[in-house]
Amino acid sequence: MSKSHKQKSEHTNPFLFSIELGFFAGFIWGGVRWLIYTLRFTKVIPGFLAEPFFKHEFLMTPAGHLLGYLCFIAFSVVASLLYVLILRKLKGPWPGMIFGVLCWSAIFLAGSWQFLQQKMFRLPWNSVVSEFCIFLLWGLFIGYTAAMEYTDERKREQQTKLA
Repeated sequence: MSKSHKQKSEHTNPFLFSIELGFFAGFIWGGVRWLIYTLRFTKVIPGFLAEPFFKHEFLMTPAGHLLGYLCFIAFSVVASLLYVLILRKLKGPWPGMIFGVLCWSAIFLAGSWQFLQQKMFRLPWNSVVSEFCIFLLWGLFIGYTAAMEYTDERKREQQTKLA
């Protein structure tokens, strides 16, 4: 195999990487969301993203919690696709944290009429703060993972030494 072909095959596929990243972001932080709901840090049900499509009573059942968990994973995959395609070259933790805050704002401020049973300003403050922190950390996870994959200087140094 020639060196140029070998170097091309070492590049990360952004589409596959973002799907994998989104799955793990949704899996980990969706589990944390379910846990903070179970421990009563938030009143926002785990299936809040499925609220427009399913009845609230169903989303309160264990099957509804599982559906909500799966919806959060799907939401995370879509969000990471957007992040990786648009913002992957940005370095550091701040872009991911800002992305998480923007997603939180889009859901809890702008989209509260569609996704949430209660409006954001009618939720208890511990729910608002807990959800904000989860989305902040979720965005940090997506952003920092993408930044490490696409701006890691050690990989570039190894590639230039091989060339």
